Amino acid sequence: MTSPAERFAASRRRARHGDLAEFTAELSFPLDPFQQEACEAVADGHSVLVAAPTGAGKTLVGEYAVRHAYRRGEKSFYTTPIKALSNQKFHDLSRAYGPGNVGLLTGDTSINPDADIVVMTTEVLRNMIYAGSSTLDRLGVVVLDEVHYLADRYRGSVWEEVIIHLHERTAIIALSATVSNAEEFGAWLREVRGDTRVIVSEHRPVPLWPHVLLREGIYDLYAPGVDPQDPGPTPRLNPELEAVAKRARHEDARAPGGRGRPTRGGRRPQGRRAPPRFAVVDVLDRQGLLPAIVFIFSRAACEDAVEQVRHAGMVLTTEAERHEIARIVEERCAGLPPEDLGALGYTRWRDSLEAGVAAHHAGMIPLFKEVVEELFAGGLIKVVYATETLALGINMPARSVVLEKLVKWDGQGHKDLTAGEYTQLTGRAGRRGIDVEGHAVVVEHPGFDAPQLGRLASRRTYPLISSFQPTYNMAINLVATLGVAHAREVLEMSFAQYQADQSVVGKARRVKEIESTLAGYAEAAACDRGDFMEYAALRERLNRQQKQASRVASRARKEASAATLAALVRGDVVKVGGGRRAGLVAVVDPDDNPVAPRPLVVTDQGRVHRLAISELHHGLEQVGTVRIPRRFDARNARSRRELAQLLHDNRHSYAAARRRRGDDAEERASQDQELETRRLLREHPCHQCPDREAHARWAERYHRALRDKDKVVGEIQRATGSISQVFDKRLEILTALGYVEPAGDAMDLTRWGEMMRRIYSENDIVIAEALRTGAWDRLNAAALAAAVSAVLYEGRREDETRAPRVPGGPHGVLGTALRETVRLWSAVDDMQKERHLPGLSAPHWGLVGPVHGWAQGKGLDAVLQDTEIAPGDMVRWCKQVIDVLDQIHDVAPSAALRDTAASAIRAIRRGVVAY
Repeated sequence: MTSPAERFAASRRRARHGDLAEFTAELSFPLDPFQQEACEAVADGHSVLVAAPTGAGKTLVGEYAVRHAYRRGEKSFYTTPIKALSNQKFHDLSRAYGPGNVGLLTGDTSINPDADIVVMTTEVLRNMIYAGSSTLDRLGVVVLDEVHYLADRYRGSVWEEVIIHLHERTAIIALSATVSNAEEFGAWLREVRGDTRVIVSEHRPVPLWPHVLLREGIYDLYAPGVDPQDPGPTPRLNPELEAVAKRARHEDARAPGGRGRPTRGGRRPQGRRAPPRFAVVDVLDRQGLLPAIVFIFSRAACEDAVEQVRHAGMVLTTEAERHEIARIVEERCAGLPPEDLGALGYTRWRDSLEAGVAAHHAGMIPLFKEVVEELFAGGLIKVVYATETLALGINMPARSVVLEKLVKWDGQGHKDLTAGEYTQLTGRAGRRGIDVEGHAVVVEHPGFDAPQLGRLASRRTYPLISSFQPTYNMAINLVATLGVAHAREVLEMSFAQYQADQSVVGKARRVKEIESTLAGYAEAAACDRGDFMEYAALRERLNRQQKQASRVASRARKEASAATLAALVRGDVVKVGGGRRAGLVAVVDPDDNPVAPRPLVVTDQGRVHRLAISELHHGLEQVGTVRIPRRFDARNARSRRELAQLLHDNRHSYAAARRRRGDDAEERASQDQELETRRLLREHPCHQCPDREAHARWAERYHRALRDKDKVVGEIQRATGSISQVFDKRLEILTALGYVEPAGDAMDLTRWGEMMRRIYSENDIVIAEALRTGAWDRLNAAALAAAVSAVLYEGRREDETRAPRVPGGPHGVLGTALRETVRLWSAVDDMQKERHLPGLSAPHWGLVGPVHGWAQGKGLDAVLQDTEIAPGDMVRWCKQVIDVLDQIHDVAPSAALRDTAASAIRAIRRGVVAY
């Protein structure tokens, strides 16, 4: 029973929040406490930060904020980080408010943009703010879904730009995964936006149970008595898991070669293999754990998994479900051009869907992914093999989430999953209103470590770290709208600077601690022969000189490598000095690119790869030649083996040429300095001290601590005003290139600066330079699209074995424009490195041929032939090319180039790209 006072307070709240009462009455379940608190804060006109686990119902707060603004006659924007999530939310809101009242704006789609409710990607809103769009005049609320995306190193800055620049009258509803520093993020929001309520919930409405699936069966991760919802920092693990691990170690020790020792064949035991994928599905099915999402961090592995389950003869659907799946697939895909179905693998994809199994990854075209999402949400598909992109916001809850491994490839190397990534992935498990509990299953695999999983599963939160960095476009727009001085003040308001300033306090305390330690080390190193710290400083200087000499030699080797790589011709035999590429290689496809040559080579082991400067830390030497057959095919394993055998048979005849040396004068000067330091050391009185090495150990500790102090002091100096320093360096480059010019104490935009204000791309400066210098002026529509693709495309590892096709040849009109684009990129990249700014992404020609062919009207099969580019990637990159072409159409300095861009857009936007 409630008291009269409580009932009176509740009636006051209902009167004040009338539309909230209506909203909750329409729901089939009561609001959780955090949802109730957040919605009341929205109704009271506050900005709100909601941090809660995946699947807890955060989006319901955003949906109420949209409804509240709609009832008040105000516009509302619902922003998301990815187009798929925008499309899903657009359909949800259209059903609730009617198609005429809801709009959609993404990079390549514009539907009803003047509606009172508009769903958009966050970049679109950022662009509207900089353009001063009148659409923002009636904007009452902006929902920033997945706001923790501001930690993304490539796109995260956009979220902070929106938060900082939105008008103060607009409320922000920020929806985040549970992060450990939500209060810090909320404090920054209050500083930037004013009154902001921070509401944090770590409660999952559907409890999550972690398991491990071994060949012997499926086991709970935690020991009996441990609460999976609150396991504590060091939870006890299931003793049965340890028993299985002991048996495995015993079997390993009895295996040929013993535990961890090589067998006679030279190979090390590989540990226990993972259960077959069809067996995993069978266990999940028998245990009642379907539907499941199985996360595999590889597109090819997702497709392989579907094939393996199908080849095992598994069918997870009933006859009625198969008929329904077939009907939906036929209905949704009716508009696909018949000539593209073969390239898309339509028949195989449809058959797998009817069996209840599907893949979901970025290599699929958007329509195929949407169909998979629809069928899975409807309970028709039982198992989806997905890459981690599925974990980002898309509403596809499952009863179980399965992780095949606890490591993933991040584009540079394999790394362990973080606690945040584990939480985000497993958060999909447990369907509210359907499942009593969700299940997170990790499959045993080589290198599996149960304690590591225990640590991951017990940590439910992770810190939100800003990745904010001023871009060229941001710098230009800030100068145009605010002026240089005010722009610096605004940049100091970023969350990145806020976090840096907060860290300075702790760092200053650390400096004081190190200074006290230094005094103790100096006293312990005292010597009665003389000033030992002076002697130690000479030893430290000698150490630095030796390292500098090594760097000089390394730089000389690298410069020689670049020149040698670009000059190589077909048939040259090269010796790579060291590293993972060490050994003899034969050039089968040269590359004369003077900036970043990457010739295709076959190794003496019969492997094929592209040789890049970044891999030649130990230099390389041309040591001879070998005859390459005219019809040699590097993709043919037999051809590679034959060439490798030739290299092996002639290895003794390849006399290693003496490595080219660097600048002799520089090396001699370095050696002279080193000799002088050695002389001073020998003549110092402490050199003859019998306790010299004992003193030296204390002195080494002193200098190690001194380096630590210098490092922390440097961090403090960089943290203080660090963001505005990057802004100033960007402005220096923009001034040098003619985009801004001094006007007294201020800066004015030139005509090129006004042009660049409307170029939004990660490589915005390279696109602007190509337009400013006329590098693309002579291109036709197809060639312009291909040139744009070179600036946007980020090659995958599969591209390394493919020589990029340049229509018209490397010295044709397009080839010349591409080389000029590389030269422009290189010039800006050098300017950035001189100012200690991160390097720019280099142009990549891997998509040039396919985009050019597609713009000429060729079919999808034809343009993707002899490439490793997936149809979904082709569609995605084409849409990004269209986005940039649309910008070029708006800002290009010549009418002819603007017309060419418009023609290119029409040529690309067809077939599956337009669908």
